[in-house]
Amino acid sequence: MPAPTPPKVAIVHDWLVGGGAERVIQELHEMFPDAPIYTSYCTDEWRQRLDNKVVTGFLQHWPFSKLRKFAGLLRIWWFGHLDLSGYDIVICSTGNGEAKAIKVPEGTTYICYCHAPTHYFWRHYDKYLSDPGFGAFDPLARLGLRLLVGPLRRWDKKAAQRPDCFIANSTHTQAEIKTFYGRDSVVVHPPIDIARFTTKPGKYSRQGFVTAGRQTPYKRNDLLVEACTKLNVPLTVIGRGPEHDRLVAMAGSSVTFLTNVTDAEMPEHFAKAKAFLFAAYEDFGVTPVEAMAAGTPVIAYSQGGARDYIIPGKTGVFFDEQTADALQGAIKSFDNTKVQEREVAAKAVTFAPDVFRQKMHAIIDEYTSKK
Repeated sequence: MPAPTPPKVAIVHDWLVGGGAERVIQELHEMFPDAPIYTSYCTDEWRQRLDNKVVTGFLQHWPFSKLRKFAGLLRIWWFGHLDLSGYDIVICSTGNGEAKAIKVPEGTTYICYCHAPTHYFWRHYDKYLSDPGFGAFDPLARLGLRLLVGPLRRWDKKAAQRPDCFIANSTHTQAEIKTFYGRDSVVVHPPIDIARFTTKPGKYSRQGFVTAGRQTPYKRNDLLVEACTKLNVPLTVIGRGPEHDRLVAMAGSSVTFLTNVTDAEMPEHFAKAKAFLFAAYEDFGVTPVEAMAAGTPVIAYSQGGARDYIIPGKTGVFFDEQTADALQGAIKSFDNTKVQEREVAAKAVTFAPDVFRQKMHAIIDEYTSKK
């Protein structure tokens, strides 16, 4: 009896420039290495990492690269006109973009992995309106958002009804999908490269605190710098971003900035710290889990995806208000001697890539069998 023909799969993503969402695409590519990956824009680095399976359109060659953020309507048009005929399964990974504009033929299984309902349409609309993040183009961005948010919300909700199955990257995102799209979903946490950050328990003497990531306003690194400066406790801030100069200007002598840490050096910085500090309201948050893989507990703001990996008193602690004062209280009350490195690292293992693959295969098989 001949072996069954494997299903023909396509992968769709908003854009490929680097970040947590791209790691999901990397893992999907490992699961389905022959599947083309349709996206509006892709860097040369990610094209190579994905073995040149990336398919882009006219937006890849748009001459106004600095204005690419303004191209939302063009992305809706491009994704909406993709020809996805001939595929048995289409997996769309989308967050703060327009990939969900795709339409699949009847009989094709459509799985949507959602990192978040589009921030600037829904939960974080007011924040984007006050600080769009476009620099000199902020006034234009505010005007466009005010004029278009109504029809774009209606479009976004309508497009969200097309998938056969919604997958959320956290229980927080699961609740957001229900609130804004009226859809049920299952949770599959994003894959984290746990092995890269795993260190031998007790190898390092833990001193001070650490944080890492792109320094943008919504990350609220200013709260970390302010709190540690006022308490005069050591904090190592790893990374760069548009907030960098402001953070340096407000920092006291106990705060150290490192802008050129390599991937190979990052695990050691995590493993040497008492705790990883995290003040952002994230839909999931990859970097804190990477720190946990090194046995490092996390002190985090108590909203968003952090609730899926922080167990108070075991893998870290929460602070309930997104303020420097609340963070100071959490730092002062935190006792890392009560946290077991092995227990912290064991929780991180539940977010390993093989767990992601197993869950994704099970869901895809379930919904494909219904067609």
